[in-house]
Amino acid sequence: MAPQHSRGPGYAGRMRPPGPAPSRAPAFRARPAPRVRPAVAVGLDVACVLAFVAIGRASHHDGESLAGLASTAWPFLAGLALGLLAARAWRRPAAIVPAGLGAWLGAAGLGMLLRVLAGQGTAPAFIGVALAFLGLFLLGWRAAAAALARS
Repeated sequence: MAPQHSRGPGYAGRMRPPGPAPSRAPAFRARPAPRVRPAVAVGLDVACVLAFVAIGRASHHDGESLAGLASTAWPFLAGLALGLLAARAWRRPAAIVPAGLGAWLGAAGLGMLLRVLAGQGTAPAFIGVALAFLGLFLLGWRAAAAALARS
């Protein structure tokens, strides 16, 4: 015979009555992300990545040719696109999580991986600068949009 477990005295009095469970409001409600069209959000994200690339190329005196800009930018833009798709950013494109996080980690992380696969350089200092710049700008415009929406 299986042992019976005792739940202690008064257990029956603590059981909830039959019927549907009472609904409870969550302890906090997430603030809705500002309304930004997906195409506008992608345009802002691409502008951030291109600014990063252009500033980096100018600071290293690599020239300002369109071909050079495209050669440096494509891994970051491809990483951005993959990050936005993985985060399903079209649902809430101005939200810091998941869209901003996907944009940042895609552009910086996947962008660096694509640079390695393409034979381009990825010095540790460059990785740090890319993470900081892209994080500040890709998450920053979303934080600014949220602040403006609240005011």
